[in-house]
Amino acid sequence: MNTIFRKSVLGVAGLAFTGGVFAGPIAAHAAEPVHANPAVVQADKPDSGKLIPHGVQGAQSRIGLNDEQTGNVKAIIAATKKAGMPERAAVVSIATSLQESKLENLGHLGDANDHDSLGLFQQRPSSGWGSPEQITDPEYSTTAFLKGLKQVDGWQDMPLTKAAQTVQVSAYPDAYAQWEQQAADLVAQHWNS
Repeated sequence: MNTIFRKSVLGVAGLAFTGGVFAGPIAAHAAEPVHANPAVVQADKPDSGKLIPHGVQGAQSRIGLNDEQTGNVKAIIAATKKAGMPERAAVVSIATSLQESKLENLGHLGDANDHDSLGLFQQRPSSGWGSPEQITDPEYSTTAFLKGLKQVDGWQDMPLTKAAQTVQVSAYPDAYAQWEQQAADLVAQHWNS
């Protein structure tokens, strides 16, 4: 494999792994907390029609989760409930985090870092998402993501990858779709736990 081609492939693979959040939050004031009425906890598992209203788009990926990753799933769900948003918002958030960080709260990755992207959603301090300390706090980063999602007109009625891409502005806009089934399964499993 020639050196230029190899470096190009490795560069693209690195961007695909780290996500590619090039823009900041849609909200001008992402640091402000989301104020909403507390969500009502349901006794039954969420309806799969609410979790994947459009069906999954394309081939699906799945990874095994360790305790830290499962804790981050629970933190995303808790922040979604606190924001008063529905289960579908948690599915979009978890699928986004699966793509951006594999649900790992990533700090600075040195040369492998995509600009100054950090945390579960690979948000960038330089783009207005918050300070490095805030962005690496799962509740804060989820709340910032959800605040951006709320500003996407009709997010509830669009495919997951379009909703996620509108907030994240990734170099790989279709990559979020591959995580929809696992995200929905995680929400169904943990929404009431």
